[in-house]
Amino acid sequence: MANDVMQKITSLAKRRGFVFQGSEIYGGLANTWDYGPLGARMLQNIRNLWWEQFVDQSDNTYPVESGIIKSPKVWEASGHTESFADPLVECKKCHHRFRDDHVKGDKCPDCSGELTEARQFNMMFKTFVGVVEEKANTVYLRPETAQGMFVNFKNILTTERPTLPFGVAQIGKAFRNEITPGNFIFRTLEFEQMEIEYFVQPENWEESFEEWKKLMWQWLVGLGVNEKKMKWRAHKKDELSHYSKRTEDIEFEFPWGWGELYGLAYRGDFDLKNHSEKSGEDLQYEDPKTSKRFFPHVVEPTFGLNRTLLTLLVDAYSEDKERKVLKLSPKVAPYKVAVFPLVANKNDIVRKAREIHKVLSSEFAAAWDDRGNIGKRYFAQDEIGTPWCITVDHQTLEDDQVTIRDRDTAKQERVAVDKLSDWFHNKLSLFSFENGLNK
Repeated sequence: MANDVMQKITSLAKRRGFVFQGSEIYGGLANTWDYGPLGARMLQNIRNLWWEQFVDQSDNTYPVESGIIKSPKVWEASGHTESFADPLVECKKCHHRFRDDHVKGDKCPDCSGELTEARQFNMMFKTFVGVVEEKANTVYLRPETAQGMFVNFKNILTTERPTLPFGVAQIGKAFRNEITPGNFIFRTLEFEQMEIEYFVQPENWEESFEEWKKLMWQWLVGLGVNEKKMKWRAHKKDELSHYSKRTEDIEFEFPWGWGELYGLAYRGDFDLKNHSEKSGEDLQYEDPKTSKRFFPHVVEPTFGLNRTLLTLLVDAYSEDKERKVLKLSPKVAPYKVAVFPLVANKNDIVRKAREIHKVLSSEFAAAWDDRGNIGKRYFAQDEIGTPWCITVDHQTLEDDQVTIRDRDTAKQERVAVDKLSDWFHNKLSLFSFENGLNK
């Protein structure tokens, strides 16, 4: 049943333009994906909402945008060169590699050949700077966005003069050369993180950790995710990353079972202390009241953008005998409204519908659809999650009113054209992150 649900969601995502297989015309590249017109819109909606919630509405969070390629010394200091590895086994016959914890027994899942003993393989993508591929020119694509914030810590102190506690925020791509279990876009070679390094007084980390647990939970509920399918799970000691003293994940109940959605880690002063030691730069913070210098401790909330999209698609997917529906919150839906001329061959109706579409497009993401009959258009918009559809008909030319249909209830009402902007603004205002609730 889990496979059936995922096949339906994967098929919808491809058919409607949310997600495409990477390099598809060349047979695809495993665990890489591209995002189509609707997926790109939805990702941008999530980014914008996150930025608004955690950067624009915060008075102590400072954004950065650091580079993907950094000095290899960054990854030596952060511990990734030595510790960022997975235990893999290799088949002696077909030479396929598998995560040791994903294989049962001592035989290859693909050809039943004998497997080697588990060995550690670093998951960072390696490349070279310059035209000569030599060890001295080796660099890595970043496996996380965090280090770009740590190595710019001193620059933030100098330019912004923040006082503790404060956050540094970033949205960006990360890359991990790891063996993935499939499950569509759940785990991929290239992904995007929305991340904050929250710097605090050492004695205040637990209080901040608990506060971020609340904020992360509220954020998901505010996106419309069913909290009955969410839970916190604490990492055991043998699961903790080399930099972490405490980590908890928000897990979501996907069709195949519970899986990590977001992570919250207490990194202590590991990163700033190591970078300070390895670089020779003093990365300590000076308390403006006491003049005491010390390394702040860090609480790190990490939000996976691609997994957020997957979670929203899975959670919103619904079907009955008549139709398939994505019951997305209007905040994240690719389009807020679709505009239809009742008939596509009546110039006056089409012209009026075009005028309405143009006006609404200046304020909302508005789709235009004049294909097929009106029922098929409704069902097509239901399937991509559009909350409301407007139909311009013959009567509109007489009374300057249109029919608005609600996606979830299929109820319809007539609204004056000059009231449409207010109508949609009022509807969208009902979906708020206030108190973390999707009202």
